[in-house]
Amino acid sequence: MSDSFPFDFSGCNSVNHLWPDFVERFGVQKSARAVRQALDLQSMQGHSETLAVLLVETCGMGLVSVDLVRYQTGLVGNGASMVLMLSTKAREVQLLKEL
Repeated sequence: MSDSFPFDFSGCNSVNHLWPDFVERFGVQKSARAVRQALDLQSMQGHSETLAVLLVETCGMGLVSVDLVRYQTGLVGNGASMVLMLSTKAREVQLLKEL
C-alpha cells in the first residue's frame, strides 16, 4: 500500500470539533471502533513516517506521510497512536491521540 493520500491538506483548517461531532453522529462505540481500525491499518501497513487518516463523512481510512501533513498543515503527527481526522467537505482536520 502506498502512503500517498490523494488530498491537498494545505487548504484545511485545524479544528477541535471533528471528534465530538463524529461521536454525536455515530455514537461512542462506533466512533472508537473507527479510530481503532485506523490505528490497526497504521500498525499493519504503515510505518514510522505515516499517519492514519479517518475520513469523517464516510468512515473511510488511509495512510498519509507525516512530512506531508506537517508541511501542508503545520500539524506534527509523528507520535504513536495518532489519527488525523479529515472532513473533505468542510476542509477541516483534527489530530487525535488515543490514550
